[in-house]
Amino acid sequence: MSTSSRSVQQGHFVLVRLPNGDVKQIKIDANITAAIPKFGSFYCNDLIGQPYGLTYEIVGKNLKLLPPKALQEVEDTDATNELINDCQIVQPLTVDEIRALKQSGAHSSDIIQKQIDSHANFSLKTEYSKEKYKKRKEAKYSKIFTTIEPTLFNVCEYWFSKDQTRIRDIRSDTLSQMLNLANIHPGGNYLLVDDASGLVAAGILERLGGEGRLLAICDTESPPAFPVLQQMNFEPQITKALTSLNWATAQESHNPLVPPSELAEGEVRSERQKSRLKKRKAINDILENTRQELFAGEFDG
Repeated sequence: MSTSSRSVQQGHFVLVRLPNGDVKQIKIDANITAAIPKFGSFYCNDLIGQPYGLTYEIVGKNLKLLPPKALQEVEDTDATNELINDCQIVQPLTVDEIRALKQSGAHSSDIIQKQIDSHANFSLKTEYSKEKYKKRKEAKYSKIFTTIEPTLFNVCEYWFSKDQTRIRDIRSDTLSQMLNLANIHPGGNYLLVDDASGLVAAGILERLGGEGRLLAICDTESPPAFPVLQQMNFEPQITKALTSLNWATAQESHNPLVPPSELAEGEVRSERQKSRLKKRKAINDILENTRQELFAGEFDG
């Protein structure tokens, strides 16, 4: 059973790779505009229902699907870079002229071509250097991005590149070794302390596939805020295996302070109050059952 849809759905968090190699995160919701800082914005509806891994160009605020790039052979020539003088002005196109072209709505390929045409030494470059020059300009001016499926590997790589301290410097290979050594498998019962933004919890839940139990001990009264779990776009049947306790309630000698859930029959004054008491009792029962589950032990890891 798949842990997440293979296509972009409403409410999904999506990773996108920009031309310069940076990876950004955006949330997709219907009938709104998504913005990639310092890059551009587009209508989310153009992405909903589309498979991951496709490449798009932002045209206005619409998305244009681009075909995959074919591999091109670089021709061998006698050109070298030895006659190129880096000290002289080889690019007469000024910043103001480039800005005017962008404001006039010129396509990025037209801007790059104008730079190539006005480049004094472009013809002296090797074919490899020419391609490298074009790639550098495309990364600077093009409005192209590729969607990346938020798999555990991709999300781990994203955080390790963005802020590795948030995931406690856990690399993807380290995470896979942790999950293998712990023998995480469907139907297992596991105890977890995760201070890595939910990265380890996400790995365990993915392997459980909705079959088993994961009890997380955390610092908060409410369920822990694991940002990685949100990025994984797990379906409810996957996350239902996760439950949590804070450190205080994990102590067998501790008596949790819970709101009263039962009153004398004459003290219940309305159906609304009766419904509220039922909800309290359900919450208190879940807390007590989770504590008893912890104290009983019998965890697989």
